[in-house]
Amino acid sequence: MIKSIETTGKTEDEAIAAALAELGKDRDEVSVEILERSKQGFLGIGSTPARVRVSYEEIESVVEKTEIFLKGLLERMGAEAEPHVELLENGDLAVNLTGDKLGMLIGRRGEMLDAIQHITGYVINRGSSKRRHISVDAEQYRAKREEALEALARKMAAKVVKYRRNMTLEPMNSYERHVIHTALQDYEGVSTFSTGSEPNRRVVVAYGRSSRQELRREPRD
Repeated sequence: MIKSIETTGKTEDEAIAAALAELGKDRDEVSVEILERSKQGFLGIGSTPARVRVSYEEIESVVEKTEIFLKGLLERMGAEAEPHVELLENGDLAVNLTGDKLGMLIGRRGEMLDAIQHITGYVINRGSSKRRHISVDAEQYRAKREEALEALARKMAAKVVKYRRNMTLEPMNSYERHVIHTALQDYEGVSTFSTGSEPNRRVVVAYGRSSRQELRREPRD
């Protein structure tokens, strides 16, 4: 939303400075229109102050701020996509990208989505006293991926119980590992923990239910 104020001063520079001081903004954050130029008059008689209109874009909400940032980011990426931002009850944000050919925005195993989500979260939370989690999705990729991971977790757990030996899954990011841990936390006869370091950190589905003390020692993300 574009807003503006009008101010006066002995010179155009003084009028602009007065507006910037009132708004608490820098010169490069506003646009300036000279409405009336200052006139000196004769011996101080008949002088006219300068009058300017200073306009600026006011971002009224975190939703609008997020939409504006993502539109600019997607445009720079050359992606024909539109961000739809929803403010959740807990104050977090859910973003859904819509458009054609969204595969490039999802990337291999959602890596591009994760990158967009990470940079958006950094920009929106920078300088804010309230930290918000921002989830970015496209074509319901995350929901579909979560279902696939849960199915994989149950399949691997069944094999672990059947063959009575531990199995290590492929490398996953922290979100995907969390899905595996959660899916198997109540699965009879198995426990889970993570091993390795990023970006090759993996979930191990272990045979036998570990004791609480053992689970506390095992890193589970």
